Amino acid sequence: MNADVENLVFEQLRAIRGKVDKIDNDLVDLRQRVSSIEHTLAAIQQLLANQQGDLALVHQRLDRQGERLDRIERRLELADAPA
Repeated sequence: MNADVENLVFEQLRAIRGKVDKIDNDLVDLRQRVSSIEHTLAAIQQLLANQQGDLALVHQRLDRQGERLDRIERRLELADAPA
């Protein structure tokens, strides 16, 4: 009867080991997926930062064009003189 108990314990330990191995494999998969998501988010953040920098340059150029137009209008006396 003692051998039956030992066999039962070993059988349970094998079942537990199988479940632990499956959990370990699942964790490896999850780590890879999270890492992939992190890389994708970093790429998106980089793209957004580049676009914001590009927009800032566009705004600067538009501001300069506006200043140039104001100056031209003043020279041609097409606009009111500044107060």
